[in-house]
Amino acid sequence: MKIKVITLFPELIQNYLQEALLAKAIATGLMTVDLINLRHFSDNRYGSVDDSPYGGGDGMLLRADILEKALLSIKSKEQQRVIYLSPQGRCYNAAEAKRLSCFSEGEIVLISGRYAGVDQRFIDQYVDEEISIGDYVLSGGELAALVLIESASRYIPGVLGHRESSTQDSFHRSLLEAPQYTRPQEWNGRAVPEVLLSGHHQKIEDWKNSESVRVTSEKRPDLLKKTGQHET
Repeated sequence: MKIKVITLFPELIQNYLQEALLAKAIATGLMTVDLINLRHFSDNRYGSVDDSPYGGGDGMLLRADILEKALLSIKSKEQQRVIYLSPQGRCYNAAEAKRLSCFSEGEIVLISGRYAGVDQRFIDQYVDEEISIGDYVLSGGELAALVLIESASRYIPGVLGHRESSTQDSFHRSLLEAPQYTRPQEWNGRAVPEVLLSGHHQKIEDWKNSESVRVTSEKRPDLLKKTGQHET
């Protein structure tokens, strides 16, 4: 999986990429993440890349011509999927993460916005899709970019310690994960469910499945409506 991020604050992303599973995935070549500093394409000595919007309004907009320079500088012979991280985009979920992880025929370019947004003309000409990580507003797209990078990476074979790990995560099959327990076996008068100590793999699997449906029914019933499942 190849990802490039156009951003005003590459160090915000770089610091996170140097830790834990993502650092290992990058070091072993399972994925690449290149950061492009938008300020390097400014046309003035102040390094500014934004301007006030025509027609008035609060905030500043990232200029289309500056963004174009940055995007064209990383133009490659490979297919590119340009994604603008925007609150107006399609809402992101586990299925979207898996879809992005399968984009192996080229590279994904993430546009990390700032200020009041991006000149619409750049979006119209270059952006293939807009993605939102939730119905709220952030100061910039760097956090959203990291959400996409990490969530998609979990579906790349070899990134997680166990091959089945991503299939047991919450939201797989549109269900939340079953409760989990570790030592001590009894804590504050609360014992680990006996079935998990039985060693009977099929009973444990059945318990996890039923608990997954129960937890989803209690915490996120909207997910059960999507799958048509119900608590038994």
